[in-house]
Amino acid sequence: MKKKILIVVFWLVVWHLLAMWVDNKILLVTPIETVFALGNLIVTRNFWLTVIGSLVRIAAGFLLGFAVACAMAVLASRCKWVEEILEPVMGLLRAVPVASFVVLLLIWWGSPMLAVAISFLIVLPVIYINVLKGLKNADPKLLEMAVIFGVSHSNRFYYIYRPALRPFLESGLKLALGMCWKSGVAAEIIGTPDYSIGERLYMSKIYLDTEGLFAWTVVVILLSIGFEKLFMGLVKVFMKWEPKCAAVRKQCTDDKRSTDVLKIQKLSKAYGDLHVVKDFDAEYEPGKIYYFTAPSGSGKTTLFRLLCGLEQPDAGTIQNQSLRFSYAFQEDRLCENYSAVRNVELVAACDAESALREVLPEEAFSKPCCQLSGGMRRRVAVVRAMEAESDCVILDEPFAGLDQETKERVEMYIQSRQRGRILLIASHESSTES
Repeated sequence: MKKKILIVVFWLVVWHLLAMWVDNKILLVTPIETVFALGNLIVTRNFWLTVIGSLVRIAAGFLLGFAVACAMAVLASRCKWVEEILEPVMGLLRAVPVASFVVLLLIWWGSPMLAVAISFLIVLPVIYINVLKGLKNADPKLLEMAVIFGVSHSNRFYYIYRPALRPFLESGLKLALGMCWKSGVAAEIIGTPDYSIGERLYMSKIYLDTEGLFAWTVVVILLSIGFEKLFMGLVKVFMKWEPKCAAVRKQCTDDKRSTDVLKIQKLSKAYGDLHVVKDFDAEYEPGKIYYFTAPSGSGKTTLFRLLCGLEQPDAGTIQNQSLRFSYAFQEDRLCENYSAVRNVELVAACDAESALREVLPEEAFSKPCCQLSGGMRRRVAVVRAMEAESDCVILDEPFAGLDQETKERVEMYIQSRQRGRILLIASHESSTES
């Protein structure tokens, strides 16, 4: 902080010395003269009307551009043809000089709305491109997890899309906010609407009022910085906010849970010439635990993905695919920036802390999952799968990275939470079917 202050003081001194050397108030005034001119402006009623007028115009253009850009980016991320239609429009908005827009809009609308329109057109492509990149950057594995667990659209936005969007949005906002004020004031200078900073700058030029010109320039800089800090502050608050998780799957009592057998007939899946699953037949009954102990690469994960609908078989049938699944994937697939408790609450209407307490030390509950060890993260993924409401639970290598004592503790937890469901467990360690 002290270093920044010293740098500012240094350049103010350079400015003052340069003005003294020029010794011509029409060409350059000193910082002190600028401050006095600003002081004379502040005490007038017209100053505040002018500041409010410009602030309202430029802020309105920015907010409108921001809202429309976000809506268009969401639509484009969901519909490829919308993105293709909008791509040349956004390219045109970025390439056409601001002066061309200003002249054209003066002909169409006149000066009062010019700053609003220019601010809108400057902000729109910048925010649109960055928001679209952020949405596309969302982890596809987390989105698969959300599909399996039936995570609501609002929860997907807050806990999957929002973290992916954050760096792109903040970068775009910093660029858009600065360009918005520069372009908005430039539009006011050309259109000279009443009670606008652009009008005041234009009049300062007409009357060779260099002190006024510098004073109003300082006002523009302060308004730009203040508006940027305010808006970026609100964005940071929004990014840190953790809303209560929206409604998840309705809990069922054991007597209302599905009693259907999961039946597989002649199931096959190949990737090119590699047959991962071939003519596989099986039946899995509720209330039983089934262990898959074949070596890595034998198709266990592919089979699980076929069962829960993440992959489509090349041949064969899976009966009762209407069963609800929960899944502890081979990768943990946790929302990294959020706590273990929040990750469980995201998919289960249960006492998350009570469930986690059975396998995890309490001091780990509130830490972001990215700060937990691999073994702790694995346990969170297992708890999430077991606590989610489902008819069939799939656990793909649930004991990976766990020592023997912890493994036994997790096994006891899994058995206590089976609740009459089909339980499919892939593990390198052999076990008996129960």
